[in-house]
Amino acid sequence: MEDHRGNDREEIFSKRVKAGKRTYFFDVKSTKSNDYYLTITESKRRMRDDSFVFEKHKIFLYKEDFGKFLEALQHTVEHVKNDLMPDFDFSQFDNQESESEYDDELKWE
Repeated sequence: MEDHRGNDREEIFSKRVKAGKRTYFFDVKSTKSNDYYLTITESKRRMRDDSFVFEKHKIFLYKEDFGKFLEALQHTVEHVKNDLMPDFDFSQFDNQESESEYDDELKWE
């Protein structure tokens, strides 16, 4: 019998963002009462003993927090770009697709 707690719910939508040695997954999932929430997962490939493992960190974001989360994220990014690194050209990272030899290994079940 499968355990269907909050983190094992069916995915409604998923978006993967490859970022160097990290991959981020943005997944929309549903609750038992047909409400929706977002999980943001960071996955990093690490060497352990003689094999590779994926270290994962997950954030659960609920609809009542979407606005506050987006506002804080945008404000923080703007602070870095405008106040801390005003002379840096961030446009070099726009629309950058990276090919990864690990694509097939980064799938959630």
